Amino acid sequence: MISTPAAITSGLAAAARQGALIKGGAALERLSRIQTMAFDKTGTLTLGKPQVTEVDCFSALDEQEMLRIAAAVEQGSSHPLAIAMVREAEQRQLTLPHAQQQQALAGSGIRAQIDGVAYQLLAPRDVTTLTADQQQAIAQREAQGKTVVVLLQDETVLGTLALQDQLRAEAVTALAQLKALGINSLMLTGDNPRAAASMAAKLSIDYRAGLLPADKVEAVRQLGEQQSLAMVGDGINDAPAMKAATIGIAMGSGTDVALEAADAALTQNQLTILPRTVALARRTRAIIRQNIAIALGLKGIFLVTTLLGFTGLWLAVLADSGATALVTANALRLLRQR
Repeated sequence: MISTPAAITSGLAAAARQGALIKGGAALERLSRIQTMAFDKTGTLTLGKPQVTEVDCFSALDEQEMLRIAAAVEQGSSHPLAIAMVREAEQRQLTLPHAQQQQALAGSGIRAQIDGVAYQLLAPRDVTTLTADQQQAIAQREAQGKTVVVLLQDETVLGTLALQDQLRAEAVTALAQLKALGINSLMLTGDNPRAAASMAAKLSIDYRAGLLPADKVEAVRQLGEQQSLAMVGDGINDAPAMKAATIGIAMGSGTDVALEAADAALTQNQLTILPRTVALARRTRAIIRQNIAIALGLKGIFLVTTLLGFTGLWLAVLADSGATALVTANALRLLRQR
């Protein structure tokens, strides 16, 4: 029966036209049933281009030396925060020393050695040697929606660097459109709770913060047991959560791993594509139902009339061909809808 393939083919083509590549009819059908969308923060809800806003020194090192060491430790990393530190150091025309034995600490930070001295850049939650005053200063930065990383020499706190990312211009509109479709939104992030709360307040959505990649997967699984859930992300750390969700959606600028793990990908970094694609998936499902009803209805009518002798075999065959043309034309309406 051509009723379903015609609608799915038209739906996938229409989705591609409006900026979403969906991997097959099964993914399109799952997307039509989504009740909640979970979003990564950095690079998904935000531009993914954080900037260093403040460098706070807690030792004899000055701001320039702090930034020089932090950028050297992070040099070569593809993490958005690392790129921001290196970029800031380059803009200040700082000469970076050569770091050795760089080691990424999953969900925590990075460590390296410079001239035989061990340095670490860690999330504040993973630093046990912060004083009360230092914790208060960090809390103030985080309350402003900033991400704070702590620079340590061995276990000695040297200072902190505060970074801030910009919310995507269309994020508020896109989430409002999803809400109008009856879809709840949720932010899942490894960032600190204060910065996450500030971002979530601007977007008027719920959030879960301080999550490691494994925590994101567990959160997605728990939510997925209650309702159909889509996970939208762009990074390597988002890939496991995408696989655990009902459907994974990758941003166009996502890493190769994220794009491979996802069931759908946005060809542009525009969140407003999401509500349009969900609406299209729902229309496709409705068209499939209409086509099945049309095809089975016509077959049933002519089966009865043929058995009763009202119509001949040739008319029944003609009606079957007509039904094929009718459901195909009905499916092609998806290509005309904007």
